[in-house]
Amino acid sequence: MIYAGRMPVTVLLVDDEPLVRAGLRAVLEAQSDIEVVGEAADGAAVIPLVRQLRPDVVAMDVRMPLMDGIEATRAVLRTVADPPKILVVTTFENDEYVYEALRAGADGFLLKRARPAEIVHAVRLVAEGESLLFPASVRRLAAEYGDDGGGNRAARDVLERARLTEREAAVLRLLARGMTNAEIAARLVVGTETVKSHVSAVLAKLGARDRTQAVITAYESGFVAPG
Repeated sequence: MIYAGRMPVTVLLVDDEPLVRAGLRAVLEAQSDIEVVGEAADGAAVIPLVRQLRPDVVAMDVRMPLMDGIEATRAVLRTVADPPKILVVTTFENDEYVYEALRAGADGFLLKRARPAEIVHAVRLVAEGESLLFPASVRRLAAEYGDDGGGNRAARDVLERARLTEREAAVLRLLARGMTNAEIAARLVVGTETVKSHVSAVLAKLGARDRTQAVITAYESGFVAPG
């Protein structure tokens, strides 16, 4: 629900298929709290548009001919100050490209076959930074593509250096299950503000941009079993 005076969530659509962009635009612009501010047909056009339009969320196709969503995600996070949230849009949820995009810094992913209500919900969730999308799918992706030796060793080193407290470790495990702050608060019998403080501490200690990156580290380090 949008509150009076609250600015709408602004979205940039990036996909090489005009029909996909048109469909997403129609779904999102039917909502009073979401505004599509621009479109691009390739990842190579993302950075100038992000700098010009300052969207809250970029809905980014993972496979594009000139610059794919993985490289475009890396480029945005590397070169844009205060970058937008990035929602990868994909045909296949078990695609290695999706996992690499998440590792590169994308905040979540959305299936092109998703129902309109799911698309809207995904954009709102990513804009709020509240919860990882499709945690079960991310677990499967981590199990299939996250076992690359060096990457896992690096993730283990990150966890060891983080020196999470017992409560922070509990919060990370619940984040890995896709729980929202409210759900974690109910599970741990604490207030949501306390959970927000723990989540912030976990992200800071792990050097993670957001909850998704923290969860990827949790899976790849073996801290949480992806199976």
